[in-house]
This record gives sequence, C-alpha cells and structure tokens, in this order.
Amino acid sequence: MVETRQFPRVVRPMLAASVMLTLAACAVGPDHRAPQTAVPAVYTSDAARIARAAAEAGPAAAVTTAAAPLPAPDAPFWQRFEDPLLDELVDTALRENHDLKVALARFDEANALLREARFDHLPTITAGAGVSDSRSSVDELPGASRADRDTERYSAQVNLGWELDVFGRVRRNVESQRADVAASAGDLAAVQVAIVGEVARSYLELRGLQQRLAVARSNAGNQRDTLGIVEARLDAGRGTEFDTSRARAQLETTLSRIPAFAAAVDVTMHRLAVLTGQPPGALVARLDAAAGLPRLPDAVDAGAPGELLRRRPDVIAAEQRLHAATARIGVATADLFPRFTLGGLVGTQALESSALFSRDSETRFVALGVDWSFLDVGRVRARIAATDAAASGALAQYESTVLRALEQTENALVRYGHARLEDAHLERSASESARAAELARVRFDAGAADLLDVLDAERSQLQAEDALADGRTRSATALVELYRALAGGWPQRPPERERLSAR
Repeated sequence: MVETRQFPRVVRPMLAASVMLTLAACAVGPDHRAPQTAVPAVYTSDAARIARAAAEAGPAAAVTTAAAPLPAPDAPFWQRFEDPLLDELVDTALRENHDLKVALARFDEANALLREARFDHLPTITAGAGVSDSRSSVDELPGASRADRDTERYSAQVNLGWELDVFGRVRRNVESQRADVAASAGDLAAVQVAIVGEVARSYLELRGLQQRLAVARSNAGNQRDTLGIVEARLDAGRGTEFDTSRARAQLETTLSRIPAFAAAVDVTMHRLAVLTGQPPGALVARLDAAAGLPRLPDAVDAGAPGELLRRRPDVIAAEQRLHAATARIGVATADLFPRFTLGGLVGTQALESSALFSRDSETRFVALGVDWSFLDVGRVRARIAATDAAASGALAQYESTVLRALEQTENALVRYGHARLEDAHLERSASESARAAELARVRFDAGAADLLDVLDAERSQLQAEDALADGRTRSATALVELYRALAGGWPQRPPERERLSAR
C-alpha cells in the first residue's frame, strides 16, 4: 500500500485560496428576468358583444350568454363531452402516439445533457494503468548486456482535474441547460395539446360526417318515396314523363352525395387510428356505429389574457429559451477572464510488478493551471456578440409567440361565439324546411300543388338539415380549438414514463 503523506506546504494554501475564490465567486453575464409584455386586461371578443349581435339578429338567434367556466389547468376538458369512447381515444393517444414519444425522447435528451453539465461542478477523476517492455540498442547502452538493455515498467495512477468556477462559466452553462430542459418540457406539453386537440377534433368531425351521411340517406329515402308516387301517377295516367325525370334526377343528385360522405367517414376513422398509434383500419369496427354530437355550452369564460400566458406551453417554452440564451451570454463572457483548473495525480511506478505498490514507488503531482484567452480576445468578443444576438432573437421570438397566442385565442372566441349564433339560425331553418316539405307533399297528394313545389321543398329540406349538421360540427370543433387556444384542461406536465412506454 502507498503511504499517505501530507501535501507540501505550498499546496495547502493554494487549495484553501482556490476553494475560497470558488465559494465567493460571482457569475458574469446578465441575469435572466421575465420579459414584461403588455397584454390587454380583457379579450375584445367577449360574450357581451356576441350577445348584442344575437339581439340584433332577432329571436331566432337568441342564445344564453352565461359563460361556462374554464376547466382547471389539469382537468381533462374532453371529459365534459361525456363520451366514454372519446375519453378512451384520448388516453390511448397520450400513451401510444408516436409524435408524443419523439417529444418525450427529446425531453429525456435535454435532462441527460443537464445531468452532464452538473458534473462540471465536481472534479473529473480517471484512473489508468500500464505495463511496457522496451529494449535499448547497443549504441544507446554500449557495453551493456542484452538483459541490461531490456527494461520493464509498471505504472498505476489516479488523475484528478477540476475547473474552479471563479467567474461562473460552469454555473451559467448549467443554468442554460436547466432552461433548455424547461423549454423541452413546454414543447412536450405543446405536443400533448396538439395531439389531444387533433383527436377530439377528428372525433367530433367523424360524428358530424356520420350525421350528414344519415341526413343524406334519410332525404334520399323521402325522395325515393316521392319518385314512387310520381311513377304510380304516371302508370295511372295522371302524371308525365317530365315529372318522373325531374323526381329521378333529384334522387340521383342526393344519392351522389352519399359516397363522398362515406369516404370522408372512413378517412377520419383512419386518422383517429393513426393518432392513437394503431394501423389505419384498427378502429373502423368500433367507430362505425354513428353517435350524436355532444351538447355544447353557449359561451366559455376565457379568463384574463394574463392567465393565458401562464398556461400556454408554447409561451412557457419560448420564455425558457430566452432564459437559456441569456445564460449563454455569461458562458461566453467568462472567457474574457482567467480559467483556473486544479490538477493532480497520485500513482505508482516500478520496474518490477512486485515493487509496484511499495513505498518508494509512490508518485504524485499537484498543479494549479491558469488559462486566459486575453490574447484571443477578438474571437471571444465575437462569440459574446453572437450570444447577444441569439438572446435578442429569442426575445423577439417570445414576443411573437405571445402575440400569436393572443391572436389565436381572440379568433377562437370569435369563431365559437358566432358559430353558436349560426347554429340557432340553422336549427330554425331546418325545422321550417322539414315542415314546408311535409306540407308540400300533403298539398301535392290533395292536388293543390304541383310536383315542382314538392321537389323544391325536399331540396331545401336536404340543404337545411345538412347545413345544420355541418354547422353543429363546426361549432364542436371550434370549441376544441378554443380550449386548445386557452390551454385549459390540458395535461401541463410530462406524463409518467409508463403511460408512454411501448407495449
């Protein structure tokens, strides 16, 4: 065993001074401060303005403007639709979606880089050993025997290297990596928002398409009955070929709409399967049975714009990227100052393996190094200028992200509010069109109206009922986009690992 000895006296004060400098050191470069962005106190697209628009539109558009409260940040908003199948699809997507797995891998990568950066606070310790066998030439050792010219060497050592973080280069680097992790977590939450929003939107679109398909088939059935009546009248000598051709043409026009709706239904089911990490046809059997659209609130309480900025994951990620860019200015600025490193070696060397760990084979080396780039200050200042520019760009990106978030929310409020007003008109139109078609058939049977009145009424009924189904679908998807813009009811945290592990 190597006997432990005290370091020379010159080393002990040096170590003490180094530790004191490290503990008392300050990190160069600017400290990050949350940017102060001016945001309005309220949204311009408020429920009161939409209510005034409804009042001006008349009683057909009257809707309740009492706002439904926004779900808590961790409350799953999609459960408000009270559809167990939608809940299951969302849970599966959060567990199996491949885009989410990619985002999670990037989050894990950022965490690993942070752990690596934190190790720079600690000494780097390595160990090594070696054995060599060499022979000198006769010219090198004249008169020596062959055995004397053969030399074996054995060595073993432990090396230590430590950067004394006097000016905060290491701390700023760790700070930037920590901010990168927070930004990556925001990106992961944003992907969750996108995936859940896409699943909910596609599911509601599917139910709306199935409803429009049912409307087309129902109206085709009514028009087929009308054609049967016309053909019977023709056989009885009371109709004309002209009326029969017109009735058959309208039926074929309606039937031509069915394949397009059926194709759109299949495409949407395929999309939902892929979003949940399954082959395109995996959900056809489960989703083929039509279901109605959920009941929607007439308005949603959006809260204050300032709350939006604290919830939106893209805004959070943008601010953290600004934080990381600001910390990197300190990393670059630290190169203007000396970099102190403490190095050491403790080992043993011997010409025979049996003497490798004897007392007299001990070796050691301790040194305090100073590395200063003052002679290369041009490159250092260029790097500082580059990090300054990157921070300015990150600030501009943050401000742009805030504006886009406000714009998206304002637009979502407008679309949803007016979509609900449109639904009121479309519902009244569909009801009146169905009544008009029924009256037209009664009048036609009584001989008080001609076939053209019946065909026009049936065509109007089809258009009105299809428009109502389409309008309700757009209202439902507009609600999803509103919740998405408000970042309300989304999982604002990295999911548990087991929820995203491959089966």
